[in-house]
Amino acid sequence: MTEAIAIDRLSKQYRIDVRERRKDTLAATVVDAMSAPLRNLRRLRDLTRVDSASEADDIVWALRAVSFAVAEGEIVGIIGRNGAGKSTLLKILSRITEPTSGCATVRGRVASLLEVGTGFHPELTGRENVYLNGTILGMTKVEVERKFDQIVEFSGVDRFIDTPVKRYSSGMQVRLAFAVAAHLEPEVLVVDEVLAVGDMAFQKKCLGKLGDLTREGRTVLFVSHNMDAIRRLCTRAVLLDGGRVVMDGAPHAVIARYTSGESTLSAARTWDDARTAPGNEWARLTFVGVKVDNATVTGPIDVRRPVDIVIEYEVLRPGMAMIPKLHIVADDGTVAFVAQDTDIAWRHTPRTVGHYRSTLRIPGNLLAEGTFSIWPAVVTHNPDTVHFFEPDAATVQVVDTLSGESARGDYAGDMPGVVRPLLRWDTERR
Repeated sequence: MTEAIAIDRLSKQYRIDVRERRKDTLAATVVDAMSAPLRNLRRLRDLTRVDSASEADDIVWALRAVSFAVAEGEIVGIIGRNGAGKSTLLKILSRITEPTSGCATVRGRVASLLEVGTGFHPELTGRENVYLNGTILGMTKVEVERKFDQIVEFSGVDRFIDTPVKRYSSGMQVRLAFAVAAHLEPEVLVVDEVLAVGDMAFQKKCLGKLGDLTREGRTVLFVSHNMDAIRRLCTRAVLLDGGRVVMDGAPHAVIARYTSGESTLSAARTWDDARTAPGNEWARLTFVGVKVDNATVTGPIDVRRPVDIVIEYEVLRPGMAMIPKLHIVADDGTVAFVAQDTDIAWRHTPRTVGHYRSTLRIPGNLLAEGTFSIWPAVVTHNPDTVHFFEPDAATVQVVDTLSGESARGDYAGDMPGVVRPLLRWDTERR
C-alpha cells in the first residue's frame, strides 16, 4: 500500500525565551538584521549542545522522535491532551514550521485548516481568497472556476462572497476555509480542532465531507477532542502525550487508552474540610464517586455495565427531610436525566444529625456512548430548599466496544442521543 505520509523520528524543539520578531516597520527590519549574527550564534550553540540543551529550563520539546506512516485513503485521528504536540505535528506536515530533527514526507498536494482564517488575506474578498488558495495549491484558474460554485454553496456565505474576509465572523471564515480546503482536490487534507468554531449542523456537514474525501482515495489527518467523531470517522488513531506517540491503533482502543488517563482525575472527589465543602448550615457534601462493583472507576465503562453513583454528605442540623438528587449531563450540555430518591421512608422523614451515603444504580444499556458529568444535590421540598448543588463534581466515560450485545448491534455509524436503552423487539412474518 502506498504511503501518503511518512514520519521518521520527528522532533521539534522550542526555546521559550525567544519570540518571533515582526517586520512590519523599517525600524523592526533594521533591528532584526542587526541581531541576526547573535541569533545565528545561538543556533550554532544549540546545535552543538543538543543533549545539554534538552535539559535546560528554557527548552521545550513539542515533539520527541515521533514516527508513523499513513497510507493513501486513510483518515487518521490525532488525539491527546492540550500541549501533547498535535498542532505542532500538523504545522510541520503543512510546511508552516520546520522540525529540529527527523523528517516528514508528504506525497501529493496538501491543504491545511489549522486555525481560523488559515491561508486567507483579510483585505481580499471571499471570492478573491478562493482563487488565491487555488493558486497556492497549484491549480489553474479554470480548475478553481470548475469548483467555485460548489465551494460557495457548501460554505453558505454566498451573500458575502464579495465582502472582504476581515469582516467575516470566525464561523464564516471557518466555513469558507473548510469548503476551499475540501473542494480544491488535495491529495492530503490536514484539519485541526478549528471545526469546533462552527455550529453543530456545519460540523456534521464537514464530517460527512471528510468521509466522502476518503472514499475518493484522499488522505486526511484529523485532530479533534470529539471522541465520537474520531470513533465514527477514522480508520486509525494516534495518541500523543508529551510530544511522543503513546499508542497507534484502532480508534476504539486508542480512545479507551486516552480516556482512561483522563477519567482517573475526575471519577471521584472528596471534600475533607467542612468549611469549604458545598452546602449550608443544614447539610454539606463530602464525597461523590462513580463506582463499578464497589470500586471507583479508573477508565471508560462498557455501555453494558451497571454503574453506581455514590453521594456522601453530612447532616449538620436535625429537622428537615432531605432528598438526594443527581443531574446526569452529557458533554454537550444536554441533561440526560434527573433522578431523585423517592423512597417513602426518607421522602417525608426529617433527618437526624449524622453522615449519610446515597447510591444511585444506573443500569447497563441505558446511557449512550460519551462523557457524562455528575451533578449531585441534596434538596428539601417543603419548604423548597437547595442545601447544595455541585456541577461537574465527577465524570464517567461510556464506550461501546462493538463486541457484545448492546443497542448498537452490528452498526458502527453515528447513533445520536444521550440514552441508548436495549429495548425488546418482536418481529413476526404476517
